[in-house]
Amino acid sequence: MSVAPQSDQLLTIRTLTDADLPAFSAVLASAFLIDHNDDFLASERTVFEPARSHGVFDGAEMIGSGQLLTRRLVVPGAGPIPAAAVTSIGVAPGHRRRGVLSMIMRTQLAGLHETGEPIAALWASEGGIYGRFGYGLATQYVRLALPRGAAFRRDVEVDPAPVRELPREQALPLIRKIYESVWADRVGYLDRTDGAWDYHLFDAEPSRRGQTAYRFAVHPEGYAVYRTRQEWQDRGPRSPVTVRTLVAANPPAYAAICRYVLDIDLVGEVTMRLAVDEPLVHMLADSRAAVRTMFDALWVRLVDVDRALAARRYAVPVDVVLEVADELCPWNAGRWRLAVGEDGRAEVERSAADPDLALGVEALGAAYLGGTRLATLAAAGRVRELRRGALARTSLAFLHDREPGCLEDF
Repeated sequence: MSVAPQSDQLLTIRTLTDADLPAFSAVLASAFLIDHNDDFLASERTVFEPARSHGVFDGAEMIGSGQLLTRRLVVPGAGPIPAAAVTSIGVAPGHRRRGVLSMIMRTQLAGLHETGEPIAALWASEGGIYGRFGYGLATQYVRLALPRGAAFRRDVEVDPAPVRELPREQALPLIRKIYESVWADRVGYLDRTDGAWDYHLFDAEPSRRGQTAYRFAVHPEGYAVYRTRQEWQDRGPRSPVTVRTLVAANPPAYAAICRYVLDIDLVGEVTMRLAVDEPLVHMLADSRAAVRTMFDALWVRLVDVDRALAARRYAVPVDVVLEVADELCPWNAGRWRLAVGEDGRAEVERSAADPDLALGVEALGAAYLGGTRLATLAAAGRVRELRRGALARTSLAFLHDREPGCLEDF
């Protein structure tokens, strides 16, 4: 018989200090079945914010970890807004099923409510964990595999400016400038501090998994960061290329960068991690050359429903009363009127009117960036329409002109 986990009264939780980083890093490494070493500690140090980090202790021993990174997230129609990037969630082996994770998540949400940060977001190590804490799956990504040399359609415009491979120290200032020129217009993207860049492109030997160090292919208006490794088969070279990130400021530059990585010599297959609506598949002469596998990416949690809903813009006017369920954050529970004008701006306030839709806060998080339709969630039994016609209009209002994408795990 399974027993619901209970919080252990012997456990304590507190905010961390710089001196706690080694223990914090060790807990995280053990939780993810990684050997703790100087490289792992160095990667965690790049983004460690002790004042926004928590440790759970059994006596003097740290057995649980969690951290909030100070970031900005692009939301539909309104550009970047403050968002807490939840990361470094770990429970040491031998201490699970004691309520450690619940202590961390509840502490984070209460603190964010106090400081007025309306949104939290995370990448989930396991898809079944964070829904019970109010997080909804808001973005996905595609792992796309193509044979070397896969041809484009004849009408694809490829920017003729050369793509050059540059050493890391020369490439970084250029690719940072390109990223800064595009990220704020792409829903789901995050800003990057110096530490975030260091973490994103951390390149210690264990992280390479038998591949090369990162290589940087740079175009004046785009770039790709990739790894490869030597592989020779009976018919000759078939080395794999794994693209870590690919960014471009316009379609011709995007085509140029894609063309470059597809035409690298001695390669058998190129694998890329791309947003769901990336145009590459539609640029191919044979779309079936691309093998696509979908994965979940960013999970979003509305810490304060009213401020979060008012922070973004909406596709069409709508006036609807939402009955929101939220066990962890009782300040969110109840009825909210979402009134969107012709300009896409919303006013959100408490309401005593009859509800039009009933849903959990995790469904709102899933729909928040415009990538998951409320109508889809209704078909899954996670949204209930209480007034005929309310679902279709509200679902349409939450959409954005492009699928949201977040390709930066943290």
